[in-house]
Amino acid sequence: MRTITRTAVAAMAALTLGAGLTACDDDSSQSKETEAKQRNYDQLVANQPAGKMEYSPTREAINQWVKTWGKRGKLSYVYIQNAKGEYGYFVMKGLPVARCEMLTPTEKVDSSSTGKVVVALPGMDGVYSAGSMCNAYYGFDATTGAYIEFTVGTNQSFFLFDKPMTMPEYASAEQLGPTSVEDTEN
Repeated sequence: MRTITRTAVAAMAALTLGAGLTACDDDSSQSKETEAKQRNYDQLVANQPAGKMEYSPTREAINQWVKTWGKRGKLSYVYIQNAKGEYGYFVMKGLPVARCEMLTPTEKVDSSSTGKVVVALPGMDGVYSAGSMCNAYYGFDATTGAYIEFTVGTNQSFFLFDKPMTMPEYASAEQLGPTSVEDTEN
């Protein structure tokens, strides 16, 4: 009797699960289009699988970046070009940092029985931000530690080097911060 009952319960569970899965099928046109895109992608991957590389120049470049900038006290030479094509420069401790970078998470995911929602978190200064100011950079002068901030975009670009540049456009750049290239050569 127990075996029949267990078998009957298992069969009912399987039927219920099957009915539930059938009820969840999405027969909408959006679902059909999504399925068509996936089938197309699967066929393209089968016919044209991604190639395999023996060596990654991208990984090499990233590792070189880490070797270059992963040292305490490394100086950066930031050359800024304005809309007139004129250059100026800052000498900074380390790399310039985008103002939108944070040490703490900027958001978290709250879960409840009704779903998940992304919630904004306050920044280090206790206020909320829209995550803007990614075109503003800051850092600290190489010899005085003075705070330096600059923006890019709207006809202003910056070029970052780990050594002073001697090409004519950079060699004639105007000193914008307290530290000069000559100060760092001593």
